[in-house]
Amino acid sequence: MVVLTGASSGIGRALALALAKRGARLVLAARDETALAEVAEACRLSGGEARVVPTDVTEPEDCGRLVAASVAAFGRIDVLVNNAGGTMIARLDEVTDVSLYDRLTRLNYLSAVHLTWHALPHLERTSGLIVVMASLQSFLALPTRTGYTAAKHAVFGFFEALRLELRGTGVDVTIVAPDWVATEAHHRALGPDGRPFGRSLLVSSKVMTAEACALLTIRAMERRTPLVITSLRGRIARVARVLVPRVVDWFVLRAMARGH
Repeated sequence: MVVLTGASSGIGRALALALAKRGARLVLAARDETALAEVAEACRLSGGEARVVPTDVTEPEDCGRLVAASVAAFGRIDVLVNNAGGTMIARLDEVTDVSLYDRLTRLNYLSAVHLTWHALPHLERTSGLIVVMASLQSFLALPTRTGYTAAKHAVFGFFEALRLELRGTGVDVTIVAPDWVATEAHHRALGPDGRPFGRSLLVSSKVMTAEACALLTIRAMERRTPLVITSLRGRIARVARVLVPRVVDWFVLRAMARGH
């Protein structure tokens, strides 16, 4: 039984559909109840079982309710997928609403902490798996993404430490660090005034699809892989960042200028 946040669109939706094809029982969580219902119906048509729990993961009480509703529906939790997240597009000296940093921290980092804390006793009973959608930005900083990069650094540090804490309990942690993925999230990225930027700067034909990312994530889940970085350039960049930082800076700025 899988609890999946951020399930209404993007990587979350792709994960839900791919898991449903494998016969998974799913609890789908996001704020958009209408979109969730559509994903749940598609999951059922694909052979899975899906329940919908509208959830704002930035609210700690909602995190507790999601876990309680999941256990009430299926009696157990085998996998928790912390997928909900959001990004930004703004230089710090352009920001007019600094509260966007609080919002990004709650959405990308603290929501995963709260959900994992609530779910952990149930996962210990099933020798379950915690999956967290980190980012290549967990290791590699990008300009105009300071709040997102900081939150994803925190995600990586927290779940790496938690993975070590949980040794011997039967509970494993899988951290997924995607390269850029073509999803709706880029259109909803927060601008300098804290409102959605409204357009994506990515060239979608040159970045990974949500479906490809979902399949790599499921493979890592099946193998209980501690860390998966979804692109070769991401794996190289993680090492090169230490060895030749100025070269990596050049490549990062060049890639961002090209939108991939």
